Amino acid sequence: MPNRVLIGYDGSPAANAVIDAGAQLFPHAQAWIAHLWTPPFASTSLRQRLWTGTSHVNEFVEAVEREGEREAERIAAIGVTLAQAAGWHAEPLVARSYAGEGLQLTEAAEKMDADLMLVGSRGLGGARAVLGSVSDMAVHYTTRPILVIPHPLLAAEYAALATGPVLVGFDGSDGARTALATAARLFPTRTLKLVTIDDGQVPDDAANTPPTGGAPVTRLRVPGRHDARGRAVAEALAGCARDQAAAVVVVGTRGRSAVRQILLGSVAMATLHHAYRPVLLAPAANRNPQITSPTVATSHQ
Repeated sequence: MPNRVLIGYDGSPAANAVIDAGAQLFPHAQAWIAHLWTPPFASTSLRQRLWTGTSHVNEFVEAVEREGEREAERIAAIGVTLAQAAGWHAEPLVARSYAGEGLQLTEAAEKMDADLMLVGSRGLGGARAVLGSVSDMAVHYTTRPILVIPHPLLAAEYAALATGPVLVGFDGSDGARTALATAARLFPTRTLKLVTIDDGQVPDDAANTPPTGGAPVTRLRVPGRHDARGRAVAEALAGCARDQAAAVVVVGTRGRSAVRQILLGSVAMATLHHAYRPVLLAPAANRNPQITSPTVATSHQ
């Protein structure tokens, strides 16, 4: 059965790249191109044009809302066209946002019962990596697997998307086992490579992995410093991904705090910023945050 994916789409080059890369990773998927919009959407000159000829504030507000929704539907339609050209069965999902777009995207993914979310990151990798506020919030609060695709990808990184192996950071923890199970479910035909960073903290039974539903698994052990934490482990994973020409790097998360905010953990967050390749975050099995945010009102074309 094709994967069901929800794309956070804003019409930017990075968002277009998410569709392109996502279609390489999940061919023939069922996709929702989700565009959230918040008026005022336009330039000062366009708002002045809308104001001209209106005699009441309410008429102006209605005009802004009307034109904002029209523009949002146009942007979403562009995303749908790109997705369909890439081989996806795609449809738009347009919602009026009241801020907190990342939360609304996670709610939309729940409502549509998506198998995973796809979002883009802004800028380059490494120290200059910036997810963007919407992607960052979605990453922290989603209860679904979420794939963050950096922009731009180099030629070799893009070429790996179609057939490259999937690397799973594995330390024997429950989060790592969830990450492995998620990778096996979403990439049933790919070779999975378990990467254990030898940092002195990995338990001896880390190699005893659960079944993966038949997906071929290769185990790798990468040397690391005994004081390795967060960034150092992420850099080791990134180096291994480069050497193995990996399509995706998969890492688990740590669950949630007492206030229901998701704790990614230092390795997961550092991997997002240093992998230079798509990174799939697999939520812990017990993640069920009680999110309170505006209800997503969607419209379909």
